Amino acid sequence: MKHTFLATLFAAAIALPAYSADYTIMAPAAPGGGWDQTARSLQTVLQQEGISGNVQVQNIPGAGGTIGLAQFTSQNSGNPNALIVGGYVMVGAILTNKSPITLKDVTPIARLTGEYEAIVVPAASDIKTLGDLVAKLKAEPGAVSWGGGSAGGTDHIAVGLIAKAAGVDPTKINYVAFSGGGEALAAILGGQVTAGISGYGEFESQIKAGQLRLLAVSSDKRIEGIDAPTLKEAGVDVSVENWRMVAAAPGLSADQTAAITADFDKLSKSPAWQEVLKTKGWQDSYLSGDAFKAQLEKDVAATEGILKDIGLVQ
Repeated sequence: MKHTFLATLFAAAIALPAYSADYTIMAPAAPGGGWDQTARSLQTVLQQEGISGNVQVQNIPGAGGTIGLAQFTSQNSGNPNALIVGGYVMVGAILTNKSPITLKDVTPIARLTGEYEAIVVPAASDIKTLGDLVAKLKAEPGAVSWGGGSAGGTDHIAVGLIAKAAGVDPTKINYVAFSGGGEALAAILGGQVTAGISGYGEFESQIKAGQLRLLAVSSDKRIEGIDAPTLKEAGVDVSVENWRMVAAAPGLSADQTAAITADFDKLSKSPAWQEVLKTKGWQDSYLSGDAFKAQLEKDVAATEGILKDIGLVQ
């Protein structure tokens, strides 16, 4: 009887899903934004797919993610259960804020998603094409105001690259930084700026409602379902992708890093994650391990170059 009872207990234990880790994911931004959405999507899918039994999300906003990054690194060294989401905006924020903590102080795990920039004007604008906007920019750079996200972020970098490709001094651009997507959208719709720039998803409903005119997107190739030329097609040789990533704490062993990477490799292939990408309109730009580390180093170097061109970094 005793043996039967123990065998039953053992069988039940084997039948339970083997969770690799409980995770706490820091979103170094306020609730509702892109990093927060990414963290909460990861929370849902990691639990739904049985990759992790318990996932918590923590929001620490401020300074383009650098406040959260500093707290994350100081409090979690050697902790394999701590994760942080970030992305291209953080690369620029680290440089412009002269942050003593950089992405070299965390353990990169994977690039998760990508989102391309969209350039829009109000539907009533006399600017009908990207060519019209570039012509105005060339004629008088300061007279063209661009509404977008934080200074030194992806939107700002993209405008600097557009100016440079058009033969305009990037330090002459009139970029108006807004702390939130809602503020930027109100300014664009209200005609307070000449043009707006952000991830396509921020503008999609207003474009479909006919309130905004989409001039171009920053992808290499046309995006299925989006009726707009790429910047390259429109005569401006620029492509920019605002990617998001997940990183782990500093001071991890190779085995700990490999285990976390394996969890995210599994997540990236799961039907639940693919559904999230489709629903959110995020591009699948998954890259992990050494390939991601190498790409991250290239992106940091390229970003430093353009921020120097714009005049934000000395």
